Amino acid sequence: MIPGSLVAVRFLSLVAHLVITVTIFWAKDSNVLACLPSQYSQTEYDSKHTELIVGLSLTLAFLLFEFGGFIGGVSMFNSTVSMLSIVAHACAAITLSIFVVDAWDCDKFWYVFGFCR
Repeated sequence: MIPGSLVAVRFLSLVAHLVITVTIFWAKDSNVLACLPSQYSQTEYDSKHTELIVGLSLTLAFLLFEFGGFIGGVSMFNSTVSMLSIVAHACAAITLSIFVVDAWDCDKFWYVFGFCR
């Protein structure tokens, strides 16, 4: 591939990951409820809610850090880094899209976070 096209694909995969992360922030209640048994207490809900907020906040922080390095030109034209970033962020965007649509258990978020970060 031409390095310029890698830059465009990398930018689009980063934006897709960012958009789905923000979408999960808006629709997090259904995922938090999927983590809990049918009978749960408020402290259990608060614990899972906080866990998901922490994970999403870390994801946003790392995404913004990577955007800074990308826009700053630190890693923009390195082909190996670009391909790794494209694969990781595209997989994360697809998996997190399924996560929010199917209301997966919020513990599975950490697997996506670990493999795609």
